[in-house]
Amino acid sequence: MFNQNGLSLDQAPPISVVFTFFLTGALFGIVSGISLFFYGVEVFDSTSVGAVTFTHLLTLGVMLSFMFAALFQMLPVIAGITLTSPQKKANLLLYPFILGLISLLLGFNFTQNSWLFLLASGFLAFAIFMTIIPMLNKLLTLAHHTPSSKGMSIALLTLAVVLLLALYLLSTLSGIIEGHYYTQIKTAHYSFGLFGWIALLIISISFQVIEMFYVTPPYPKNISHNLPLTLFVILGGTTLLGFFYSSIWIISHMVLSFILIFYALLTLKRLSQKKRPLSDATVWFWRVGLSFLILSMFLILLGELITVPFVKALSFIFFAAFALSIVFAMFYKIVPFLTWFHLNSQGYFTAPMMHEVIHPKTAMKHLYIHGSTIVTFVLSLFINSFIYLAGLLMLLSFSWMAYQIIHAHKLYKETQKNGEKFDMGNIA
Repeated sequence: MFNQNGLSLDQAPPISVVFTFFLTGALFGIVSGISLFFYGVEVFDSTSVGAVTFTHLLTLGVMLSFMFAALFQMLPVIAGITLTSPQKKANLLLYPFILGLISLLLGFNFTQNSWLFLLASGFLAFAIFMTIIPMLNKLLTLAHHTPSSKGMSIALLTLAVVLLLALYLLSTLSGIIEGHYYTQIKTAHYSFGLFGWIALLIISISFQVIEMFYVTPPYPKNISHNLPLTLFVILGGTTLLGFFYSSIWIISHMVLSFILIFYALLTLKRLSQKKRPLSDATVWFWRVGLSFLILSMFLILLGELITVPFVKALSFIFFAAFALSIVFAMFYKIVPFLTWFHLNSQGYFTAPMMHEVIHPKTAMKHLYIHGSTIVTFVLSLFINSFIYLAGLLMLLSFSWMAYQIIHAHKLYKETQKNGEKFDMGNIA
């Protein structure tokens, strides 16, 4: 499990911080599933309101919420960083973030109310910058970096770029500026968001957690030390060149696709070399996610070379499947561990064991639900009515997660109320 060297209860954020972000992500996931009953297969048309709304529900509402939960928890573990006043920082992020996202989603659907984009810009900029600046400051002042802490620094910097690009787009949509470079910035925003923030953060965390969780050989040093910066430099350079040569993004996306395919294959190889013989659901979430990443990148390569129906939509489906698979893998490691760790650190010898918080079979059932959801999304490209089944399965998937969070929190509170502690006086 987690390496607890140097990790104490004082260093870890309150359990409510991480659980609240996980629950927020699960609730937005439920909303994403419900939205499919309204938008249907419109979500596959990248120019439609449904596609833009659904995409931001997933990327901001679900993935960013889960990733912030992971950041609050993993910074002390991976980088040994203690965030001062974590509850206050979490609240400064959570509430403006939710208001900003709701304003953004309403703005997409009621474009005549351009003030909604201004409201979204203000709330999201405040929430995200007020969070990543202290985190970046802590990371950049580290005396010694691990590949994961270095990669997380670059990932947070990438998120800042994604937000700055988004503010330009929202300023254009609200009518504040004319947006002469709207198309170029939109392409950069999408590329930095997917190849940069989402993929880069997952890659950076994997450099430590794959070896830590599954007892695998470490990644080659030249890969773990250089890959995150390489991705950032390619994205940054392409963005600048894209103002003059828009076709440069075709080359860039192909190069980035090859790099991510290589990373996925390397990580799958590492998982095949794990020293623990048993494979729990989280291992399979990683394997499934990495396989979907390979498929997504292959389809992006194919789409840049030839025009084939459904290729772009399939690449997005598989990329979302990749990101969510890794999020679920981390979720089923973090939630049981945190419940046990906090109670154990408080002296409760009756603290539930990790398998009692979330049973391995429960996580495996979610894997089947997740896989079924992806299959129905793919089928809905060819038989449109399957999109409603996909929405139902998505609703089930995130409701399943929400229940696990509520169940873990209930166990935590019950143990605090009725559990027995070590009697240090008798031991002495």
